[in-house]
Amino acid sequence: MPKTDSRVLALDLGTSSARALVLSPDATPVPGALARHKVAPAYGEGGVATLDLHGYVEGLLGCLDELQQNGHLEEISDIVLSSQWHSIVALDAKGVALTPVIPWVDTRSVPVSLGADFDEHAFHARTGAWLHRLYWTRRIPWLSSVVPGATAYAGLPDLVLERLTGLRVTSVSIASGTGTLELATGSYDDEALAVAGASAEQLPPIVPTGWTGSLSPEYSRRWPGLVGVPVHPPTGDGAASNVGTGAYDETTAAVTVGTSAAVRVVHPIDGAPELPWELWRYRVDDTRAVTGMAFSAAGNLHAWLTAVLKLDEEHREPTGVEIGSSRVIGIPFQAGTRPPETVPGGSGVYFGLSFDDTGADLLAASLQGASLEIDRGLRMLDSLFGRPLEIVLGGGGIDASVWWRRCLTATFARPTTVCSEPEVGARGAAAVALGLSPAPGGETLQPVDDEVARVATLRPRYETLRTLAVQASTELVLRPQ
Repeated sequence: MPKTDSRVLALDLGTSSARALVLSPDATPVPGALARHKVAPAYGEGGVATLDLHGYVEGLLGCLDELQQNGHLEEISDIVLSSQWHSIVALDAKGVALTPVIPWVDTRSVPVSLGADFDEHAFHARTGAWLHRLYWTRRIPWLSSVVPGATAYAGLPDLVLERLTGLRVTSVSIASGTGTLELATGSYDDEALAVAGASAEQLPPIVPTGWTGSLSPEYSRRWPGLVGVPVHPPTGDGAASNVGTGAYDETTAAVTVGTSAAVRVVHPIDGAPELPWELWRYRVDDTRAVTGMAFSAAGNLHAWLTAVLKLDEEHREPTGVEIGSSRVIGIPFQAGTRPPETVPGGSGVYFGLSFDDTGADLLAASLQGASLEIDRGLRMLDSLFGRPLEIVLGGGGIDASVWWRRCLTATFARPTTVCSEPEVGARGAAAVALGLSPAPGGETLQPVDDEVARVATLRPRYETLRTLAVQASTELVLRPQ
């Protein structure tokens, strides 16, 4: 635990920005003590999406320089990291990066060779992952086929940690997001490694949650206030966000809405319920797992539609549209679906358009569709844990939209508590490293009966059209050109 007069430095490695911020001992951000380096994937043909590793890391280091210049790197007791899951970089024998960072949005991969006795359902139950391009079981075979000299692999947080401490190691949380971890033991899974065509020696060693490193001499000189400060292993952003919202046990689900969205439950790894095929499971730390479902369309959907429709600030919420009342139904498959479904990007659908529909109607249909998608995952988690779960809402999309918060509450048909802290990833990383239990701290929303009834009437129409959209997108992909 940090001293009562000390503070925590949190590094948040996102896909749209790298941030460094200072937290008080209870994991509350210190006003003004935040520096941000904006990043964006470089997109190209054939599913290319990459992040510049050198630029990313140098931008993060620049954030620390900015905090130091403003006097914020004093009395720091611990350094914690929250990071995007599912990134990979190919390295040569000397540890030099041969590729940019390949994040989750990159769709390149190759088929993998499987024996006749391979059981993907058993594999999924053991690793929490599928044989999908998100994971290293598909990424490594592809990289080894296109990158001469690749002899080792690491994720973005592993390489940031190596840059800061000189040690290339990973956490059980980050390793679980590679799809190569045996969840129960916290070690690399032999079958996953065989599918990937890699050995454990080619991947970063997994360190326990209580492990700490320290800054290398170069950075100790650069930031004298951080000399000897322990650096904790990184936590995957989804797990960190859950804990940071206050949803850190099996009674509560966190719904986080940022660029994408997710609904997740943190629970003990020992005695964990059997994992359904439709859900994934990763690790939070040495004793806890997180089970959930993720969705590719959320804040990005809102940003896209408001830009396409040229909606000004006054009309960025569908405030004139009653929740559940729009004739238009939006199936939010613009970015496809996450596994195990295989709906490709470019499959978004609007149904029921007429000449009297407005931009507000389309925006409401999109946010309602995204809410119904999240609700599908929530209902699976209710069933898995044997109770209607309590709900905490968090993330930038939640913070920005009063209408969406009400829509989610009506769609879930139960009270929701809004997390008052927008920096849930950094807050959660500190809580995981230091054993804290933050509370949401925000308002509790009650579902409105009329809104709940309208959504309940809308739901079967949505599900029917969703089924048709999935079938149509699959047939288009499979149809010979």
